[in-house]
Amino acid sequence: MAFPQEIVPELISYLKNLERRGIKSLYLDAATSELNVEPESSRVTPDHPEPEPKDTPVATPAATASVAGLLAELETKVKVCTECGLHEGRTNSVFGTGDPATKVLFIGEGPGRDEDIQGLPFVGRSGQLLTKILAAIDLERKDVYITNMVKCRPPNNRDPQENEVRCCEQYLKVQIDLIKPRIICALGRIAAQWLLDKTTSLGEMRKSEHAYRGIPVLVTYHPAALLRNPGLKKAAWEDFKRLRDILTD
Repeated sequence: MAFPQEIVPELISYLKNLERRGIKSLYLDAATSELNVEPESSRVTPDHPEPEPKDTPVATPAATASVAGLLAELETKVKVCTECGLHEGRTNSVFGTGDPATKVLFIGEGPGRDEDIQGLPFVGRSGQLLTKILAAIDLERKDVYITNMVKCRPPNNRDPQENEVRCCEQYLKVQIDLIKPRIICALGRIAAQWLLDKTTSLGEMRKSEHAYRGIPVLVTYHPAALLRNPGLKKAAWEDFKRLRDILTD
């Protein structure tokens, strides 16, 4: 597939960043060859390069397509990942799904039984509730992106262990870097604590403003918790209204 030349500089810069982060599935040399870009060493660097624009560029269809392609490549790596023991019991890895040009990225804890069977995040009862909540704030699933901290189901839906989260962390970071959401919504205590590197209770985290590498993070209850304890729905609804206000501001 030929890549649109107008997005080449941005894509090459991103691939270099991936290599610096140790992501080995994306090779800069191969990419530059395919994109017909001369090696950096052969280019003339101006004495006074122009400063990078401060405004965030609007995603073009071509740029969105390239991000989708990079996500698909990363998903291929996740499908065969054996870096932690979770792969031994999986039916399918659950990478994530949605619009790569979305403004909001939802991050949950990990796949459940239904997700493991279908290979898609939030498709069970909690996922159906999430879909209804999104509709209530005028969002559709196809317009957001949904993923989890870990990409394989922990046995009996237990909390992910530290080594399991650390193994999947490399994939989640690249997902965030590629999608570049305006805001991240952490669904549940596990996702919030790991993402923000905090041990604070979810109730306390809900009261504060947070950021992950410069991206605002809104913390709320996991839909599964709302199913177990309907009394939490009022508080969760307040969180989602805040999310709606942020997105429409």
